[in-house]
Amino acid sequence: MIERIKIFDTTLRDGEQTPGVNLNITEKVEIAKQLEILGVDVIEAGFAIASPGDFEAVKAVSKEIKNATVASLSRAVEKDIDRAWEALREAQNPRIHTFIATSDIHLKYKLKMTEEEVLERAIAMVKYAKKYCSDVEFSAEDASRTRPEFLIKVVEEVIKAGATVVNIPDTVGYATPAEFGNLIRTLKEKVSNIDKVDISVHCHNDLGLAVANSLAAVLNGAVQVECTINGLGERAGNTAMEEIIMGIDTRKDFYGIGHKINTTQIYRTSKLISSLTGIKVQPNKAIVGANAFAHESGIHQHGVLSERSTYEIMRPEKIGLSQNRMVLGKLSGRHAFEERLKEMGYTSLTPEKIQKAFEKFKSLADKKKVILDRDIEALIEEKVSEVPEIFVLETFQITSGNKSVATSTVTLKRSDNEITEAATGDGPVDAAFNAIERAVGTSFTLEDYNLRAVTEGKDALGEVTVRVSKEGKIFTGRGVSTDIIEASVKAYVNAINRAISEIGEDALKINAQ
Repeated sequence: MIERIKIFDTTLRDGEQTPGVNLNITEKVEIAKQLEILGVDVIEAGFAIASPGDFEAVKAVSKEIKNATVASLSRAVEKDIDRAWEALREAQNPRIHTFIATSDIHLKYKLKMTEEEVLERAIAMVKYAKKYCSDVEFSAEDASRTRPEFLIKVVEEVIKAGATVVNIPDTVGYATPAEFGNLIRTLKEKVSNIDKVDISVHCHNDLGLAVANSLAAVLNGAVQVECTINGLGERAGNTAMEEIIMGIDTRKDFYGIGHKINTTQIYRTSKLISSLTGIKVQPNKAIVGANAFAHESGIHQHGVLSERSTYEIMRPEKIGLSQNRMVLGKLSGRHAFEERLKEMGYTSLTPEKIQKAFEKFKSLADKKKVILDRDIEALIEEKVSEVPEIFVLETFQITSGNKSVATSTVTLKRSDNEITEAATGDGPVDAAFNAIERAVGTSFTLEDYNLRAVTEGKDALGEVTVRVSKEGKIFTGRGVSTDIIEASVKAYVNAINRAISEIGEDALKINAQ
């Protein structure tokens, strides 16, 4: 049995393939820095040839990260590998990750290649990548549906060609734990040079078995697990990193292996990813869901109060979630606020971000009697997800009633100019959005609108997340306020600013006033 597993985090690559997720370079670097604090072994920063944005993101992450390997995905094609290396060349610990499908169904319908052609390509491209860096990972896409004899041959030959890591993906989440564990054991037994590489696994969650399959693989000799924060990814997502880590951490008696993840940063990382992607974590999600450490049943409450282990197999503090609530109010100073941030796991915020969050906190404290941890999280995440403010909300006014047409007047500030527009709509939020679009000078399609109360009570913060589309792209905006209309307006302006920063003013025909 191995001493510890290695964590290959692909949130920035496979996680961004989640429908509706679109991260900019600043956000990707922010996430990479948090993953480094978390202690992951490898950060897959992107697919360099996929787009100019992906290339620049891989390049930016490569420059920033010092304590983890930075990888870029590439097809088994020379131009992909060239582009990957161009993006990775400044990384302290670079890895080229190249792949080609090996299953009969992919060979016949996607690649239109024979097994011999695929084998030849795999060997050649591993050797080609090896010219650039010593650390080369090879993935046999759809390995779990590949003819075993062919998979054994491919693995053996790419190792001879110089691969340092061989990844065995369950690309479509088809395998069962027993099957997948047996596949890894078979490779361990029948690939003559398997001891020269790390065996990695990359499992998808189409049947809800990604974590189970990954753990079965570890029990049978896999050394590296490829996963994402919150289980993000294509279709039903990937193996959830937090579930893998807390699974082996909580059941040391069974797995008998370690890791180098700082578990107290798990909750902080999960919240950051949720905030920046706009993908909310389901309340009953294992480890990081809002209800993961909540007890409503009277019987459960009595048991936990008597002895926590009756209904809690993990301590919330282990993942960085504080069980006790520190009450903060309008008389609290910056020092108390900053200490509370540290207790909550926000250890990498710059002084400028702390100051901005503190100012927002003081403003909120004038409206709420008690500030809870979740209020603070909402304020911090609102600052983390900032984009350049081309338009700034100055004022808004709403007139609405059950027998009147909703009307909104909105004033946006751009540089030193103020733009005021009014519009009607089907309700106050729609009217406000229409007024904003008139002020900006272009329209967007609202794809999704989500409102939730951050805490309980009539004075709770409202958190609004919107997704708008333009030019075939989706942009996420976020706003927080005790006034849900204000939170909605802030979210819409935030989404528009994001669209402008990524597409450009000329393309959007933005109001130049």
